[in-house]
Amino acid sequence: MSHNKTDAAVVWFRDDLRLSDHAALTAAAAGLRLVCLYVLDETVNRERLPGGASRWWLAGSLRALDESLKQLGQTLVLRKGDAAAIIPQIARQTNASRVFWIDSEVPWLMRQARDVSQALARDGIEAETVRSDLLARPQDLRTKEGRGPRVFTPFWKRLLGLGEPAQPLPAPRRLPPPADIASDRLEDWRLEPAQPDWAGGLRETWTPGEDSAQHRLRDFLDDDIKGYSNGRDRPDRDHTSRLSPHLRFGEISPRQVWHAAKFAAARQPALSRDVEKFLSELGWREFSRHLLFDLPDLHEKNLQASFDAFPWTRDMSALQAWRRGRTGYPIVDAGMRQVWHTGIMHNRVRMVVASFLVKHLLIDWREGERWFWDTLVDADPGSNPASWQWVAGSGADAAPYFRVFNPVLQGEKFDPDGAYVSRWVPEIARLPSSLIHRPWDATPMELAAAGITLGKTYPEPIVDHKAARERALAAYAKTR
Repeated sequence: MSHNKTDAAVVWFRDDLRLSDHAALTAAAAGLRLVCLYVLDETVNRERLPGGASRWWLAGSLRALDESLKQLGQTLVLRKGDAAAIIPQIARQTNASRVFWIDSEVPWLMRQARDVSQALARDGIEAETVRSDLLARPQDLRTKEGRGPRVFTPFWKRLLGLGEPAQPLPAPRRLPPPADIASDRLEDWRLEPAQPDWAGGLRETWTPGEDSAQHRLRDFLDDDIKGYSNGRDRPDRDHTSRLSPHLRFGEISPRQVWHAAKFAAARQPALSRDVEKFLSELGWREFSRHLLFDLPDLHEKNLQASFDAFPWTRDMSALQAWRRGRTGYPIVDAGMRQVWHTGIMHNRVRMVVASFLVKHLLIDWREGERWFWDTLVDADPGSNPASWQWVAGSGADAAPYFRVFNPVLQGEKFDPDGAYVSRWVPEIARLPSSLIHRPWDATPMELAAAGITLGKTYPEPIVDHKAARERALAAYAKTR
């Protein structure tokens, strides 16, 4: 018996691993049969494949999505290879007449979608795409020069001027039954580390998936957002949303976060300043994605061309000390160890460790960007390079290069009791809080009482702050 071609559809999941506010899934749910498909396509942007921490997250996220689909009588089909070859082949095998997906404004994913659309068209199969997940399309925020704004504040004002983003869609209550089609085994993709298994700290810290994202958002808006506008700078406190990896993999959409936050502010007007600050952080993510839309090589090319002449230093031992959290500056080392263990780093500390690499060590920001790309669970193709360029002074709306964060003062200001440093640099935890950010100022007796031998149990500073600052300013003056 021949099937009518119109009775089956394919939903191609990409960086949108959820069921709610998924316009492509909602549209396809009206058909008679459905294939829910995820393609691991490593042909699309070889030099920018997800790093180790992101691959670990992706595995957990796909597992969670498959569980949610099973509750609706569906299943997630996994395939690895070139999406432009695999998707038409699956559509043909299942007699699907349409393939649905959510657009992406990430340049290489746009290129991939174009290839998939063309391949489907050759087979007479319709590509049904719906608007991307961003709060606004880059095309809607062009300047007179025909590109997106390069400074955050005007960008954010214009985005807010577009009015509220659309209301998020509920998850479908029912889905059509699956078409009979083979799937890869997730284990065979080897996304998770085996020998050695370095992901213990990630497992302790995170649960990937849509349910977890929704819980996290609720908990944050119920409790942790109170005092966010000041508390978000304190790594020793729990005032951040921790939604960034969930947003990176589309387990929750920016629209869902936006409307939930607005609702919280309407219910408790006292929170409105905290909510506004939180939404502007969502705005930075958006701003970075819009920059990436205009500048696909944001991760390797200075946005300010004047930086192309900057005299970076090649210093492998300093780079290694930074990566391992052995610089002798406690707040820097705490941040680098936090990311190594948990796949995340507090945002204030990210700025401090990035400034230290670029300005104290004069090491190219691209080295730091690559390390974060590999170690962060929220390594976002827009935010990661845009933030590194911002700190380096080569980016949009950049922190001026001559602003060199003092790691000691940053530690004393934002981790005044040393609680954050004590947690991640336990070998100096017994120092009094007045010395924990500057162990080299402790007397021999104070060091002995805390069980510290500088240079043995904890490193001496690998550079002197004052000398490093002067060297950085001299290098900057040359470039100008």
